[in-house]
Amino acid sequence: MRTGTRTGIAARGADGYCRRVSTEPLRCAGALIVDDDGRIFVQRRSPERRLFPHCWDIAGGHLEPGEEIDDALRREVAEETGWSVSHVLGLVGEYRYTGDDGLERVETDFLVRVDGDLSRPRLAPAEHTEFRWLAERDVALLDEHRDVNDGLIRRIVADGFAALRSIGL
Repeated sequence: MRTGTRTGIAARGADGYCRRVSTEPLRCAGALIVDDDGRIFVQRRSPERRLFPHCWDIAGGHLEPGEEIDDALRREVAEETGWSVSHVLGLVGEYRYTGDDGLERVETDFLVRVDGDLSRPRLAPAEHTEFRWLAERDVALLDEHRDVNDGLIRRIVADGFAALRSIGL
C-alpha cells in the first residue's frame, strides 16, 4: 500500500490558476474498542452529520496531513470517547468506500483496548448522540439506516468479532 500522497491538477479556479488536490483516497483510522466481556463499542452518529447521519459507527476518522495511522487512531479515540488506547490487539481490515460527499476513502480498522471509565465515554453531542456495547449476537442493530451506509458498519464490526475469535478473545 502506498503511504505517500500524489497531487494532480484537478480544476482551474476562477482566477485561471490550477488547484492541486490529492489524487489519493482520504485515509481513515478506525478503532473497534473491546471490553473485558468481548463486546465492541459503537456510537450513534448525530443526524446532522454529513457522512452516515444517524448511523451506528466505531470510533475513528481521517488522518491529518503528515499524521501516521497509529497516531490518528489514538487521537480519534481520545477525541471521540475521552479514553486512551492502551493496546492495539490487531488489524481488523481495510475498507474502501465512497461517501455521500463523493470522496473515496480507505479506512484501516484495528481491535483496541482502552484505559478509562468504559461506562462513561465522553461523547461530543454534535458528533455522537448515544453509545452501546455490542455482543456478537447484537450486530443486526447496525443495519439501522443501512440504506445510508450500505451495511459497511455491520461488515466492519462482524469482521471485528471474527478477529477477536481468531486471537482467542
